Amino acid sequence: MKFTLPLVHGRLIKRYKRFLANVLLDDGTIVTAHCTNSGSMKSCIEENAEVYLSPATDPKRKTKYTWEMILIEGSWVGVHTTHPNQIVYEAIVNNEIPQLKHYNKVQREVKVKDSRLDIVAMNEDETCFIEVKNASMKQGNSVLFPDAVTSRGKKHLHTLISLKEEGYRAVMVYLIQRVDVDTFGVASDIDPDYSSTLKQAHEAGVEIIPLQARVTPSEISIVRELPYSL
Repeated sequence: MKFTLPLVHGRLIKRYKRFLANVLLDDGTIVTAHCTNSGSMKSCIEENAEVYLSPATDPKRKTKYTWEMILIEGSWVGVHTTHPNQIVYEAIVNNEIPQLKHYNKVQREVKVKDSRLDIVAMNEDETCFIEVKNASMKQGNSVLFPDAVTSRGKKHLHTLISLKEEGYRAVMVYLIQRVDVDTFGVASDIDPDYSSTLKQAHEAGVEIIPLQARVTPSEISIVRELPYSL
């Protein structure tokens, strides 16, 4: 996924009220940026760290910028949580994910049962339902999900389990917007219910694919699949 407009550089002053962040731009201006990440953002917050913002294209929007990434220990970490859906969608369409190749019809935001799943991919032989989550919380050499309790995430897992039982292919993709980790795991201490439900989904045949992406001020691109442990 390439950024269509040049990003704006600054330094983080603080994040507050979950969805807002104050940023000091290079010209000395202090602006308020929208933060799409509703989680705790553990390991992704460092005051005075370099950040990049994208300018809003809607002149009526209250916040004129969106927070895109932050520099943590010399590596960019993506904090925009709606990008993973688009990144994975584009990669499937372009046959860039080995496990999700050869689909000739790919749709986003599909209503299924009582959930709305991110992607459905189809070919002559099968229909594959895919949910995408952003994972960014670093602990040691691993990235863990979730960084806050997620009842919505648990609901999506139950939907995938149900679809798998009906004979569909069901896949849980975790997009990791940082390259300073080598494995993926579950934060069972933060959300034990999600952890147990993911194990249940795995046992039911729901596939788990953690994908690591490199984040730069010009683009975000998938680089490899990470091993995982539940």
